[in-house]
Amino acid sequence: MIIIQLKGGLGNQMFQYALYRELLHRGKEVKIDDETGFENDRLRVPVLQRFGIEYDRASREEIVAITDSKMDIFSRIKRKLFGRQTSRIDETEGMFDPGILELNDAYLVGYWQSEKYFATPEVIAQIREAFGRRPQEIMHDSVSWSTLQQIECSESVSIHVRRTDYLDQEHIGIHNICTENYYKNAIRMVREQHPNAVFFIFTDDKEWCREHFKGHNFINVELQEGENTDIADMILMSRCRHHIIANSSFSWWAAWLGDTGDGLLIAPERWINNRKMDDIYTDRMIKVEV
Repeated sequence: MIIIQLKGGLGNQMFQYALYRELLHRGKEVKIDDETGFENDRLRVPVLQRFGIEYDRASREEIVAITDSKMDIFSRIKRKLFGRQTSRIDETEGMFDPGILELNDAYLVGYWQSEKYFATPEVIAQIREAFGRRPQEIMHDSVSWSTLQQIECSESVSIHVRRTDYLDQEHIGIHNICTENYYKNAIRMVREQHPNAVFFIFTDDKEWCREHFKGHNFINVELQEGENTDIADMILMSRCRHHIIANSSFSWWAAWLGDTGDGLLIAPERWINNRKMDDIYTDRMIKVEV
């Protein structure tokens, strides 16, 4: 059996679910642990159910067995004498590891942020269906629908700006902050090919964006906060013709879901500081200096 630990925010959970679908397609027995990864994370919870997604959940007994974590006296003595006989595999780099797809028994802990982990055409179709929610299923307010209409009637470009949590002490030095120069260079690239581009800004730092993106062709998307606001944001981003993403799995997925093959996909050339992340980029992404 393979058990995938679910953890992190929405975009990360989407990557973990994509790997789950690929392993299932390959005939593996796969389950998801949607408890352990959130035990020490006060800010995040499992969210895939809000897409209407269901998956096989690993039981506590199955997790304990595959990680050799039984706490009875015999098991503890055995670990003391012979070491832990665990099948746990932790992702140490951000690079694609083809060996992960060949496993039969493992407890997988990581983010698996590469489309190479779900490259089978049938699986790609399944994932697009799972995450490609219809707007009417999620969006129930006039602002969302008005924004969608603007996006679909213009040479729309999504801009994702993620700042607040990346500025926390916990993340400083690990996550790069996409600079003003990155966004200016990306915007210039888009305008060179599409002078009439309209830029729709999705962000967790609205004040910074109001200060740095000014003009009639910049629209700050501000939806009413609710349970599905993040999914509504992703749907709206994905409906744009072009994408300027942050070093965030959230905007990665919006761009991937919305990629029709003829739009511009612009990404920061350096994703993170503490590991190699070459395989997070798709062939269609244009890397721009941060």
